[in-house]
Amino acid sequence: MLRGLFRRQRSMIKKILGHTTSMHQYLINREMTDLRNSPRHRDPKSLVPFGYKIYSQNDEDGIIREIFTRIGTTNRTFVEFGVDDGKECNTYALLFDGWRGLWIDACAKYIDSIEHNLKEIIRTGQLMVARSFITRDNINATISAHISDAEIDLLSVDIDGNDYHVFDAISCVNPRVVIMEYNAKFAPPISFCMDYNERHVFEQDDCFGASLKFLETRLAGKGYCLVGCNLTGINAFFVRKDLVAGRFMEPFTAEHHYEPARYYLTGLSAGWPPSYNALLKSQQMRSQDQSR
Repeated sequence: MLRGLFRRQRSMIKKILGHTTSMHQYLINREMTDLRNSPRHRDPKSLVPFGYKIYSQNDEDGIIREIFTRIGTTNRTFVEFGVDDGKECNTYALLFDGWRGLWIDACAKYIDSIEHNLKEIIRTGQLMVARSFITRDNINATISAHISDAEIDLLSVDIDGNDYHVFDAISCVNPRVVIMEYNAKFAPPISFCMDYNERHVFEQDDCFGASLKFLETRLAGKGYCLVGCNLTGINAFFVRKDLVAGRFMEPFTAEHHYEPARYYLTGLSAGWPPSYNALLKSQQMRSQDQSR
């Protein structure tokens, strides 16, 4: 009798939690829709309305695809560091479109998971994986060991701290598009960047990365324009100046493109939880189609 009562109680709790999660996701989706439809994003050149999630943490997947719809691709090669286990990073969805590239992360557990679960994708050379605690002293050697292209289409930087300092040290590749996390606590016109600390580890406080204004001005000096941010106020998108040519919303300033820290909107749902299986099955189907 008691066992049956406990089962019924567990079932009721699961239903309540399921309804709560669904309501939370509904409210997030509704706010994201309202933000996309706001007057500041009615400019047809704004990237924000194109944001959506496939495997990215937030709405980066859609923004990335829209950027390359506008500027085209060359070798469809990417480098991303700070990927965790890869299932919620900015470049995972690109593998479905035949892109190739390099994932770097410092965590042995995450790298082991990628190498075990995506070993067939790694075997073909479409995906390369490196375990490294990235610093400005080792970044070029780490990339060069896997990527020989002088120009790549996309570089994504997310290491929760020394992001700009490491990017500033990269000389082995010339990315057409750069995605970099910014510290949205420091709104324009504040120019903030944490001092370089080779051993820095994010401690869940506000000492990380750089403000959007700092990134705007420093990357402009390297030949990039700030073309947008995602709605959660986490990632900023930069396109090389020679590719902008009236394709993106101006002015290319932090004041114009800044999105505040809406971290409560993170964890968007794109249906069922992410796995490695969909990519593996899509590769099998592609191989079968090519063999016919």
